[in-house]
Amino acid sequence: MNSYRKLRHTIACLLVTWTCAQTAQAQDAETPARKDTLDKFLNMDAKDTATKLAVIQHEVYQLELTNVLIRFDQMYGNRIAMEPVSFASGLDLIPGYVFRAKNLDRSKKHPAMVIVHGGFHDRFDTYFFEWIDALTAKGYVVMFPDYRGSSGYGEPHYRNSYGNTDVTDVLAGADFVGKLDDVDANRLGIVGHSRGGMVTLLAIERAPKKFKAAVEIAGLVDFLAYMSYKPEYRRQEVANEAQFNGQLPNENLAAYMKVSPINFVQDIQTPLLVLANTYDGTVPLALHSGRLIDLLKAKGKVYDAHVYTNAPGGHMFPFGNTNEARDVQRRIVEWADKYLMH
Repeated sequence: MNSYRKLRHTIACLLVTWTCAQTAQAQDAETPARKDTLDKFLNMDAKDTATKLAVIQHEVYQLELTNVLIRFDQMYGNRIAMEPVSFASGLDLIPGYVFRAKNLDRSKKHPAMVIVHGGFHDRFDTYFFEWIDALTAKGYVVMFPDYRGSSGYGEPHYRNSYGNTDVTDVLAGADFVGKLDDVDANRLGIVGHSRGGMVTLLAIERAPKKFKAAVEIAGLVDFLAYMSYKPEYRRQEVANEAQFNGQLPNENLAAYMKVSPINFVQDIQTPLLVLANTYDGTVPLALHSGRLIDLLKAKGKVYDAHVYTNAPGGHMFPFGNTNEARDVQRRIVEWADKYLMH
């Protein structure tokens, strides 16, 4: 119980400190950043209904995240050490978590894996527990960055920037873990699902020599294609991000092309494993991973791929209690071992 209370207190302090720090430097979501203006942020004492609801929403997100962290400690705390961190990404501080087996010899250098979550505003959650358990059991240090756009850290951090701040933050998280005393910076790997797969691809395209192994799972390979079939409310949410200037692809094509990994496959130097599902209505195989596999082959890249036929769960197939999900986990670890365990 003492360790439980200590963890709860640490997490609560981290979240409160994080929210206050980010609120103090946040910019108004509808006002372009200018160096000669003061920052604006969500008024925690506002009386209008819309703002009060927004405050409550972010408090709920924080409670949900706290519960996930406590649950992880309850389930794995006997063998995995979880360290909440706040690392620098440019002039911003980004929350994340570093995981190690408790019996890991920290006097030696070990490989590290960066896990990148997906979702429009997702964050560290229970369905990553087994991946972390499997990787730490093999001797990996695991880094889980909750990049800008993640929920649970207040309104400023919640603001999205597809293919922009998410990639910047993940690369900064990789730099952070690579500088830890017990990590070999020359043995970094990365794995991501969905939006996390998109970020993984952009990361290895923009920093071709940083990672020695990568796994992309049902990722958004073509962001332009993604915007062509999403419901209108989601298209408008994305278009309203600052980088798109309120414009849809037909009005601002270059901005969407810039964050589509399919356009930069030639820059990939990292050995890449691609995993996908034929039964995926969220990121259809034919529009995304299927085209990526064809391009990797055409351009002579080092890669492997496995496409599951009608795996249960559709887009979320890697996270079920199924043979397919267990196979995904096995393939992630084996691919990482092949290039990082030497």
